[in-house]
Amino acid sequence: MTVTARLDREWQRFTPMRRLSRFAFYLFAVAALVVSLQTIDVIPEFLYDAPAQMADLFGRMWPLDPSYIKPTLKSLVETLHIATVGTVIAIVLAVPVGLLAARNVTPNPALNLFAKFIFVTSRSINSLVWALLFVAVFGPGPLAGTFAIAFRSIGFTGKLFAEALEESNRGSIEALTAAGASKLSTLVLGYWPQVRPAFWSIALFRWDINIRESAVLGLVGAGGIGVALDTALDLLYWDQVAVVLLAILVVVILAEIVVTTVRARVL
Repeated sequence: MTVTARLDREWQRFTPMRRLSRFAFYLFAVAALVVSLQTIDVIPEFLYDAPAQMADLFGRMWPLDPSYIKPTLKSLVETLHIATVGTVIAIVLAVPVGLLAARNVTPNPALNLFAKFIFVTSRSINSLVWALLFVAVFGPGPLAGTFAIAFRSIGFTGKLFAEALEESNRGSIEALTAAGASKLSTLVLGYWPQVRPAFWSIALFRWDINIRESAVLGLVGAGGIGVALDTALDLLYWDQVAVVLLAILVVVILAEIVVTTVRARVL
C-alpha cells in the first residue's frame, strides 16, 4: 500500500510558493514593459517612416569624403592616447583601492566600505558626465577626456581586482605569514602570482572598453575622434560622418583582435 501511494504522487518542478513568485515576477516584468512603452511616447508615424529615412541617410553617406580621412586619423590617434593613458591612470589609482576593498588583505570593515564607496561612485557616473565635469575644470581637450576615462575605470578595475584577491588560495599566504614574511612580501610573493593573470586580463579588457567610450567623449568637448564626428554632424556633412563611423568601427575591431590575441598567447 505504501508503494502504491508513492507511485500515485505527482512530481512538480517548483513548489507552489516558487510558482507564485515566478508568476509575480513575470507579471511585474510585463507591467514594467507596458508602462515603459507608454512613457517613451512612441509615435507610430515615425516608425513607419523609419526605413525610408534610413535609406535616405545612407544615400547621403555614400560616397565617402576622402578629404576627411586625414583629420579623422589624427583624431583617432588622439582617441587611442586618451584611452591608453586613462587606463594606466585608472590602474595606478585602482590597485591601492582594490587592496583596501579586499577583506582578506585589509580586514577592516570601515576601510572596506570606503573602498566600495569609491567603486560605486566611479561606476555610477557615466563617462560623458565625468567628461562634462572635467571639461568644466580643465577646459575642452584631451586632458579632460583622459581623466574622465580614468575616473570612470577605477570602479570597474578596482572591483574586479579586489574580487580576484579575495578568491586567491590561502595556503601560500598562510605559509608566508607563518614564516614571518612582512605584509609587502606577502603581497608580492603570495597574492600577486595568483592574481597576475586576472589583473592583466582586467587591464586589457578595460582598455578595450575605454577605446569605445573615448570615441564619443568629443561630443562634449573632451577631445578624440568624437570632435570630428560632432563637427561633421553639426555641418550635416554625412559623407564625413560615414568616414568617422567607419574609422571607429575599424579601430574597435582591431582592438578586440589585439586583446583576444594577447590574452590567448601571453596570459
